[in-house]
Amino acid sequence: MSELRVAKYNLGDIVKLNAGGPDMTILKRIRTTPLNGESQFSGIYECQWFAGKKLESGKFQEVSLILVKKQGE
Repeated sequence: MSELRVAKYNLGDIVKLNAGGPDMTILKRIRTTPLNGESQFSGIYECQWFAGKKLESGKFQEVSLILVKKQGE
């Protein structure tokens, strides 16, 4: 039996890539779709950010992100 993965970031948290770049907002936690049982957190987040006036989005591994600001702070 595998260990359940616990998400480090919450929806609305502000993060950025370890390598730098713009601040991004956590939009969604990507979940696995198992053949049986409940879906689980996959370790991947969908984030969104502005590139100039254009809203961009992408999916990133948890290990590639660092926290800038918790949601609500």
